[in-house]
Amino acid sequence: MIYCVEDDESSRELMVYALNSANLDAAGFENAAEFWKALKKSKPDLIILDIMLPDEGGISILKKLRADSATESIPVIMASARGTEYDKVNGLDLGADDYLAKPFGMMEMVSRVRAVLRRSAKKNVPEILKAGDICMNTMEHTVTVHGENVELTLKEYELLKLFMSNMGRAFTRDVLLENVWNDDFGGETRTVDVHVGTLRTKLKDQGDRIHTVRGVGYRMQEQE
Repeated sequence: MIYCVEDDESSRELMVYALNSANLDAAGFENAAEFWKALKKSKPDLIILDIMLPDEGGISILKKLRADSATESIPVIMASARGTEYDKVNGLDLGADDYLAKPFGMMEMVSRVRAVLRRSAKKNVPEILKAGDICMNTMEHTVTVHGENVELTLKEYELLKLFMSNMGRAFTRDVLLENVWNDDFGGETRTVDVHVGTLRTKLKDQGDRIHTVRGVGYRMQEQE
């Protein structure tokens, strides 16, 4: 889920529409109050945050996000109509992951969102990952289920590592393609379904931890 915090209604609706058209779930908020209310209920995968808002500025929101351990790791892309170097440097110095200078194109926005999601999904992966009776050693490149070694292909391994390092997060098939097969892969999303199917089989009874999210893609749960 992508949160778009933008006070201009037409811009906000266009951003949400463009993200949805790119198979990325998105929700729009016209001010900080609405955003904070939604954040208490559910944490997004990424936030596009306008610097100029009517009730609380984007820089103030960013500072609070980075100061709270519950939200400090949520990727944030700052957006500003001013587009000055100071705004950009200030936002990035405070922990923003990227910056969009208005007016920006919707294709550019979607591309930047996907790039930031890719980077955030791959960083800071622990050496040992566990989910139920699945154990992955990312240094030794091994996977065990109930203590027994499981032989995975490279793509199956990368899929499992992505799921296990982002427990509970729903990934669209397009995002999985970009993370595991990279941008230069010319395949179809059906490729993801096939690999998830074989991965589930190899994980035996633990394969049920990989849930199909209807209309979205897949997520891995700690509990079956």
